[in-house]
Amino acid sequence: MKNFVLFGKPGSGKGTQAKHLSEKYELYHISTGDLFRKNISQNTKLGLLAKSYMDKGGLVPDEVTIKMLENEIKDNSKSRGFLFDGFPRTIDQADTLDKYLHSINMQINATIALEVDEKELISRIIDRGKTSNRLDDQNIEKIKNRFNEYNKKTSTLIKYYKDQNKFFPVNGHGSVDEITKRLFDLIDSFNPL
Repeated sequence: MKNFVLFGKPGSGKGTQAKHLSEKYELYHISTGDLFRKNISQNTKLGLLAKSYMDKGGLVPDEVTIKMLENEIKDNSKSRGFLFDGFPRTIDQADTLDKYLHSINMQINATIALEVDEKELISRIIDRGKTSNRLDDQNIEKIKNRFNEYNKKTSTLIKYYKDQNKFFPVNGHGSVDEITKRLFDLIDSFNPL
């Protein structure tokens, strides 16, 4: 079983590439945003708890997110592996995830970062905002704030995974197919899945 974390700033193509990676390698894709929506729509205890924080404009505590992740992993234990998207975002989350995976004889095998310069990302997000009508994707200051948050939180995570020799940057410029090929080549270069 192989497990990967997919990193990337907003607009880097994580969602698109996660779909390709999940299909090719038969990985179960866990996006924290999807996980929250699923638990909230199913009115699970954790979903209702998460919603209570979100309704107040607060962040969902790590314990709630981790418990959702644990449940999702247990419910899909027959998967060939997991692709974590949007989690972990902090050292504490990464450490907690590592400990949980270790407790069930699993580990993160690699953290893959889609690297795209911010000028290109702004252009992509603005274009996406025009078709999705998402207001936060049409405001350059809000986009830059999201980048700043990402940079603050993930810079320490990059070191965390580099120290474990599990961090692999991938050029996120080019067509979707070109980027997908780079990701496939990288994963294929690891021990066979």
